[in-house]
Amino acid sequence: MSTAPTPAVITDNPAEKRFETTIEGHMAKVDYKLEGKTIYFEHTTVPDALQGRGLGGQLVQACLKSARDRGLSVVPVCPVFVGYMKKRPETHDILSAEGKKAIE
Repeated sequence: MSTAPTPAVITDNPAEKRFETTIEGHMAKVDYKLEGKTIYFEHTTVPDALQGRGLGGQLVQACLKSARDRGLSVVPVCPVFVGYMKKRPETHDILSAEGKKAIE
């Protein structure tokens, strides 16, 4: 029986260069690199204990919303971001030129 994912509280931790959430003592995170007005989403980690809850998608959505709100261009390096953005043309407007090549 599957249940709807519980919305996670995802925060940006600029000191560690990652978006993160902790659930049941396990941290899920997205590591990023910020260069000027471009953010590179480099790696997504969802611990085994948190798999199957839709957390990866929630992380991607939170990261892309933050980038959009801050006027940043996005380069999806992580395969999770590449796959997500490939399937969602509504996210393509925030891709940098380099980001557009990443999802081709």
